[in-house]
Parts: sequence; C-alpha cells; structure tokens
Amino acid sequence: MEAENWWSSQSFWRKSAIWITAGMAVVLIFLTFDTLAQISAGTKRVPAYSVINNRISYVFDEKRNFQVPVIGQEEPLFGKKLTEEEAEAMVSHGKLTVQAKNCMNCHSILGNGAYYAPDLTKAWLDPWWGSKEIREAQMVAFLMNPQDRLHNALGRKMPNLGITEEEAKATVAFLKWMSSIDTNGFPYNFKPMDQEN
Repeated sequence: MEAENWWSSQSFWRKSAIWITAGMAVVLIFLTFDTLAQISAGTKRVPAYSVINNRISYVFDEKRNFQVPVIGQEEPLFGKKLTEEEAEAMVSHGKLTVQAKNCMNCHSILGNGAYYAPDLTKAWLDPWWGSKEIREAQMVAFLMNPQDRLHNALGRKMPNLGITEEEAKATVAFLKWMSSIDTNGFPYNFKPMDQEN
C-alpha cells in the first residue's frame, strides 16, 4: 500500500483552509477600518458637510488624468452660511429625502442605483441648470414640480414625487456636498458648468 503524500491529505487542506480563512478575516477587518477612515465626512477625499458653504468646481489633474474637485471661495448655499452642525443636518435631511423618495430606483449615485435616469453624483455642477446664479432656484423648482420644466421635456420623464420646498432645498444641499467628493474621475466624461466670475 502506497503512503499518502502530505500535500494531498485531508488534514493538510482542512488546516490550510482554516488558516487562510482566519488570515483573510484579519485582512478584511483591517481593510474595513482603513476604508472607513478614507470615506468618512471630513477627510481628504470626502470633505466635511460645511463644504456646502463654498464654491465647488472641477479642474483637470494631469497627473491623475481626470477632473478633480476644487473647493473654492465662500459661496453659501441659498445665501446663508451654515455651521458644521447645521450643514450636516441639512445634508443628512437631503440624503434621507433621496432615500425616502426612492430616487435610486431611476438614478445612480456614486455608481450605485439604477441607470434609467442620469447619475446624480455631480448633478450640482450639471450645465443643464443654466448659470450658477440661477442653479439653486432651478433645482428646487424642478424637484418640487418636475413636469413643467425643460429638463423633463427631454428624454425620460421624472414624476412629481410630492417633494416639499424644505425637502428640495435639503436635497440640493446633499447634491452639492456629493459633488465635492473626490470620486477618481467618476462619472467619466462629465463636463461641469463654467463657474468663472
């Protein structure tokens, strides 16, 4: 009778599977904590909520070969500078509104969601809103009553979701904050509105 090779024994493979699984669990735990440190609001790639008090624009970065967000001069949302707590509350309310109205059934944010309607990651800077002077009012009016707006005359139609003015303003705050996130150039081929004075 021939002796079993060590590398083909069930015991070896069982022990190997246990060690590899345990090792990968440790790596996964490490990566989870590292990722949370990278994607939390107030970090280098994800600005604090109070960024909605500033101009957000994009410039092409030659080294990275895509557009990156630039936080510019003070330009408060709806003309009122908010504290960090007020900004967080407003952005959080906007995020909850986006979730409650099931926006991701049609739209995507950061690549997650549906692809029936446009990606909202950089919607704040979409040239379709017109100039930066009328953008806020245009966005709020569209969210509250989309059926009568030019944006809805082209392609797919957004239904009236019964969004209140407070919810619309909070959603705009959420979208402005989203546009400040460094997404490594996603969505690609995005052309932001011109915001030069």
